This record gives sequence, structure tokens and C-alpha cells, in this order.
Amino acid sequence: QVQLVESGGGLEQPGGSLRLSCAASGSIFSVNPMNWYRQAPGKQRELVAGITRAGHTYYVDSVKGRFTISRDNGKNTVYLQMNSLKPEDTAVYYCNAEITTTDGGTRRYWGQGTQVTVSS
Repeated sequence: QVQLVESGGGLEQPGGSLRLSCAASGSIFSVNPMNWYRQAPGKQRELVAGITRAGHTYYVDSVKGRFTISRDNGKNTVYLQMNSLKPEDTAVYYCNAEITTTDGGTRRYWGQGTQVTVSS
């Protein structure tokens, strides 16, 4: 079994910062690309940022220059540093990772989501 557990969400004022964490645990052989998605009320889930095992990153245009994704391969953990937060960043943020388990299977796993609310 594999679990992704997110933490770090909450309420922040516009212009503030939050740091999300997502730790993968279980029968893991390797963790491949790790991503952060978000879903705002009434909107489709969107890919916010992604990072390969080698450290190559991707950002959606709306967060470039404000968000930074990073990972610690030794801890099977991905982070999302969110600065200069805007009300439109309000959403449930989900961690997603492609994981190869010790039995040789590879599939994508999702975390349970963490709420980020940006409001004054």
C-alpha cells in the first residue's frame, strides 16, 4: 500500500506565504514525477507545478515567479512554496505522484487534499 499525506494548508492573507508538503510512504521502490494540482469551487482540477526525480520543473503560467516546487528524494517528499498569494489561489491542493512499488507495479497516486484559502 502507498499513501500520500499532505500538510501545510490554511488561511493566509493576500501577499502572504504558505508551504505545502506531501510525503509518500508504504511499499515504495521509487517515486518518479511528483506534482501539485488544485481545484477551486466550480472549476476543473488543474496542474499547478510538477517536478521530475532529476529536478526538472514545470509551472502553470499563473504561478510562475510566485510558487516553487522542490523535492527530497531521500524522504519521498515534495514541497510547494507559495509566495505572494492571491485570492485566486484559493483551492484544495492535491499531491500526485507516479510511484513504482516493491512488487513492480507503477501507477499514479493522489493525496487527500489540503485547503488553501487566501483572504483578508
